[in-house]
Amino acid sequence: MSLNKLKLRREILRERSRIDENSRRDRAQAIRETLLDQPWVQMAGLVAAYWSIGAEPATHGLIFALWKHGTTVILPVLRPDGDLDWAVYDGPDSLAPGPFGIMEPVDTRRGVDTIRTAALVIVPALAVDRSTGTRLGRGGGSYDRALARVGPNVPTVALLHEGELIDGVPAEPHDRPVRYAALPSGLFVTGVTELS
Repeated sequence: MSLNKLKLRREILRERSRIDENSRRDRAQAIRETLLDQPWVQMAGLVAAYWSIGAEPATHGLIFALWKHGTTVILPVLRPDGDLDWAVYDGPDSLAPGPFGIMEPVDTRRGVDTIRTAALVIVPALAVDRSTGTRLGRGGGSYDRALARVGPNVPTVALLHEGELIDGVPAEPHDRPVRYAALPSGLFVTGVTELS
């Protein structure tokens, strides 16, 4: 693993820790509204998303809104091998704490390949390279493995705070790019070839 990645992770996590609760809530609302305004989000019948933790851009309201709209939302369940299984979100009461205290659906596990059927994939990131779509995660590789299973025409979106769509995110062979970055200021297409 690159020392540059470790340094960049530390810097971003430090900056995120400085964001107050009101700002986090306002930013999450802006991201949610931006995404829900996109026709390809509105039409997605099955969305793979994640339950945010800590200072990540909050996804709870977005997931709830998609679910209320009639979208099937699947959330990850961390497997012992670090890969991601998937289960259906069925409202706030369908979650329970999993490893590391991260909330996971209690529904039947659908398997690691379930993400292949998603019409939209929303993933966490600490940063995204604006020209290549390279995503900086937390270093476990779980989402890179999951993204490797996603079809080439499926929109992949990383949720970021302002200042996290940058130039020069270090890339390694296993890194999987994302097509979009959603920030409070709007939705940005990365350098990955746009959907046809």
